[in-house]
Amino acid sequence: MKRNLLTAFCCLLPLGYWVNAQSGISAELKTEYIPSSNYIRPEDSVKTNSKSDFKRVDLNLSIPLSVKKDQEGKVKAWSMLLSGSYAKMSHKNYETPLFPDQMLNAQVGLQHVRPLGKKWSMMMMASVGVYTDMEKISFDDVLGQGGIVFIRHFNHNLALGAGPVLTTAFGVPMVLPWIYFDWKTNGKVKFRINFPEGAEVGYQFSDAFTLKAVVNLNGMTVERNKNGESIMFGYQQITAGLRPEIKINDKLSIGVTGGSTLVRSFTESERKIKSIFKEKNIADPKFSSTFYAAVSLRWNLP
Repeated sequence: MKRNLLTAFCCLLPLGYWVNAQSGISAELKTEYIPSSNYIRPEDSVKTNSKSDFKRVDLNLSIPLSVKKDQEGKVKAWSMLLSGSYAKMSHKNYETPLFPDQMLNAQVGLQHVRPLGKKWSMMMMASVGVYTDMEKISFDDVLGQGGIVFIRHFNHNLALGAGPVLTTAFGVPMVLPWIYFDWKTNGKVKFRINFPEGAEVGYQFSDAFTLKAVVNLNGMTVERNKNGESIMFGYQQITAGLRPEIKINDKLSIGVTGGSTLVRSFTESERKIKSIFKEKNIADPKFSSTFYAAVSLRWNLP
């Protein structure tokens, strides 16, 4: 059951990235590279001579449509969200094709954030997007989602939220639970845990330079046709490494990550509700650990 839910949550991950309202346009452009590593056969966990790499570019953009502040400085805002991820994989020494050569996730959404008293806030979001392996794009590749998260702000550094999210990833509209958790510290030594994004610990050497150790979780989901049936194919990865971050100015910063893949796997699910609760007899197909590199550029406009 847990492994099948990962496929749906790969669609829902962007919900966690935009909880904090921005007064201006904000964006992130990120590129990732994972060199070829061995395919581990799920039937017997044998490391084979088959290999696959992974290259991806992500773009996330938040455009404020309306931003207002109350007497306490809390923000009530409407924003348009645009996000896109394109991944390309090269495969070697496979007897039959097992994985897609390309994956595209692109979506557009609308977000509303508003305070609910002194300690609470609310975030609502609805979006529609295309999740495809680029082989044949059809209406089956179009997925919709929407949700509402109620967030309790214990202080400036700790927030916990939960709420329902509606997704069409399994063919029929289905409600799934969603959890948001954000904890961070101030000062030169910085700790942060952000679920579902990841965790980091860093040291701020100056206003312009911070060195962080990071662990990140992300993935992609595509609709594929298998034996004439529409299925969901989810890609998940957990990476860890060091990330120097350079603040070029108040609006622009760059981060470079180098490290290793801890988990890199695929999950296949039927587009039926019963597939969520169905236990699998064998493990998911995965790849051996290897090097990981990423470069990200973030900017905020007033």
